[in-house]
Amino acid sequence: MGNHVSGSALKGHLQLRCESRADGVPFISQQSFRAPIHISKSHLDQGHLVQSIVNPTAGFFDGDRLELDIHVAAGAKLVLSTPSASRVYRTRSGAAAVCCQKFRVAEKASLEWIAEPLIPHAGACYVQRTEIELDAAASLLLFDWIAPGRVAMGEVFAYQHLRWELDLRLDGQLMARERYDLRPGDASLEALRAKFPAAHYLSVYAAGEMAENWPAAALDALNGEDVYLGHGHLTGGVHVIRALCRDSLNARRLLETLRLLLYRASSQVPPTLGRKS
Repeated sequence: MGNHVSGSALKGHLQLRCESRADGVPFISQQSFRAPIHISKSHLDQGHLVQSIVNPTAGFFDGDRLELDIHVAAGAKLVLSTPSASRVYRTRSGAAAVCCQKFRVAEKASLEWIAEPLIPHAGACYVQRTEIELDAAASLLLFDWIAPGRVAMGEVFAYQHLRWELDLRLDGQLMARERYDLRPGDASLEALRAKFPAAHYLSVYAAGEMAENWPAAALDALNGEDVYLGHGHLTGGVHVIRALCRDSLNARRLLETLRLLLYRASSQVPPTLGRKS
C-alpha cells in the first residue's frame, strides 16, 4: 500500500468494514489504507472490536487530503481511536488540508469514534467534513476535540482558518447539521474565547443504546470553574453535548469522565482503548 504523492501533498484513505460472525464476535471483513493512515492490530474487549488508527507522519500539511469510509455492518460493535493528536501545520501555499469522514452504522450495530485532539498550528488551514448515517436501531458515540493551538508555544487561536462540517442522518432523515468557519481575524471565535482565553472545545453525539438512559443530572453536575458544559436531545433520540474547558488537562479529564458516564448509563463497561490515556 504505497504512498501517492502529488507535489508535496499526500492523498490517503482508509476504507474499513466491520462485520459480526455467527457467534456475535466482530471482525474486520474489509480494509484498505494508504499513507498518511495506518491501522494497528485490533483487539476484542467487552464485545467490541477496538481498532487504533495511526498517522505515522508529522501531521497534515496544506494540500493533504484524507478520506475515511467506515461501515459497521448489522450487529457488529466497533471502537475506533487515535493514539496521538492530529497536528495541522502552517499552510505554505494558502491551500487547506482536507479530511473527509463517512461513518455508516447498520441495524443493531454500534460505533464509537474517540479521537485525540486536533491541534492547529499557527497559520494552519484545515477543513473537516463528516457524514454519519445511522440505521434507526443503530448506536453511536462520537467525540470531537479541538485544541486552540500549541498553547505552550504561545500559539492560541493563531491558525488561519478551520472549517468544520457535520451531517448526521438517522434512518435517512437529517438530524443534525453543523457548519463552523473559525478565523482569528473576525468574530467567529468570540464564543470560544468568552469563557476561557485558551478554551478546548469538546463535542459529543450519542444515539441508540448510548442515549436511551440519558444522565442529565450527572452531566449538569460536571459544570464548574474549569468546565462549561451544555447538552440536549434532538429528534429521533439523538443527544448532543458541547463543552468548553479551561485547558488540555481539564479537557482530558472531561473526555474520560463523559465516556465512562455514558457507558455506565447504558449499562455497559467501556472497552479499553489499548493506549495510554
